[in-house]
Amino acid sequence: HWALLSVSLLNCLLSTACSVGLALAIALTIHGRGMHLVKGCNSSALPADARAAIATNDCPFNTTRIYDTALALWFPSLVLAAAEAVLSGRCCLVALIFRGIGPCAHSYGKEQV
Repeated sequence: HWALLSVSLLNCLLSTACSVGLALAIALTIHGRGMHLVKGCNSSALPADARAAIATNDCPFNTTRIYDTALALWFPSLVLAAAEAVLSGRCCLVALIFRGIGPCAHSYGKEQV
């Protein structure tokens, strides 16, 4: 029970931190119109909007679809990380009930689990 408690608590904290980091990255990317994504490109040919950026020789990667691709990958990752945090929190609660700790420890909840 202690292993379940410690692993689920650690996973819950890491998943929550990952969710917060992804939410921050999405917010900063949308607010900055994607210019943080092409910050390593020192070209005056890049427009103010990263969605309209073109591939140049000054940039180490192709900038044509980086804004849409980043957001398309980050949104599902945020949803999955948040779901993982919730499920890990529930596992932590179950481990607490098994150990006899918490509000549901001495009630019908322990027999139900």
